[in-house]
Amino acid sequence: MRNDDEALSMLVTALAAELKRLGRRLVTAESCTGGWIAKVCTDLPGSSEWFERGLVTYSNESKADLLSVKPGDLHRFGAVSEEVAAAMAHGAVANSRADVALSVTGIAGPDGGTPEKPVGTVCFGWALPDDVVETERHRLVGNRDEIRRASAAMALQGLLERLAK
Repeated sequence: MRNDDEALSMLVTALAAELKRLGRRLVTAESCTGGWIAKVCTDLPGSSEWFERGLVTYSNESKADLLSVKPGDLHRFGAVSEEVAAAMAHGAVANSRADVALSVTGIAGPDGGTPEKPVGTVCFGWALPDDVVETERHRLVGNRDEIRRASAAMALQGLLERLAK
């Protein structure tokens, strides 16, 4: 999957069309991407039609405060887990006026990795209509910028694929 600026713009354009076709609004819950997904979404003119808000929840406390992620889940599974990605996506919808969400939490490096969760471990969550939440975990390679950019692309592509079903 390409993940340069042009590819991200093309993904957002396709996602915007699908969200508008379905009459849905998006909220993002980002950790390791630091708002990059919200930025590329709002780069598209007219994004206020389908983009409701973006939340950057970098710390565990912000995940709990803004997304209602249970502190016990953060402790039990760690911030970089499919369980927390799911809770982030669910909490983003519950704490916004949107009806679909994507979430990203990961270790972009260069530090912070462990043997169980090495640098490049990224977990994604997608909250869809009818209270459906799906997750994936990937191991991405590259430097910090490359991991963050690839994470943005994967999150957008994942939501687009799920909405198109």
